[in-house]
Amino acid sequence: MASFGVPFLRVSLGIVFFWFGVLKFFPGLSPADQLAARTISALTLGIVPGDIALLVLAVWECAIGLGLILGVFLRLTLLLLFLQMLGTFTPLLLFPDETFTRFPYAPTLEGQYIIKNLVLIAAGIIIGATVRGGHVEPEPDVEPEPDVEPEPDAEPDAEPEAERERPSLHLPPTP
Repeated sequence: MASFGVPFLRVSLGIVFFWFGVLKFFPGLSPADQLAARTISALTLGIVPGDIALLVLAVWECAIGLGLILGVFLRLTLLLLFLQMLGTFTPLLLFPDETFTRFPYAPTLEGQYIIKNLVLIAAGIIIGATVRGGHVEPEPDVEPEPDVEPEPDAEPDAEPEAERERPSLHLPPTP
């Protein structure tokens, strides 16, 4: 799993971004498009109208998706992802009546849609940790040696503790 986990995470995250981005090219297909358009319009103080905001967001999300799927320009792709994620949380503050039934502990479906982005951020962090050659290693099958100092009066030829047979616990059979 260690050798395939991060590439699978990268590609699957890319599919999610690409898919959700494509939906935004078609008005009414994305359940978040109106909220996203109003959020961007509010953040730009009305300078960017909702329809233009959705087009930019669609291109942005598709670019993130393609970068992750293809594994190209990953630093830039992850920068775009993290910037986009900052924007996705703003409706929680700008439109609490639409994102919570009871603020701050009972999110609506839209609020849940936004809060789940924490998982996408965590996935981006894991992927980012591997961009410069980092990797995930499986746990070794060898038990770590205990950090125990040898007793001062121990015999020099004595068998090391790690090589000694460890006592086992024998339990009576259950009835």
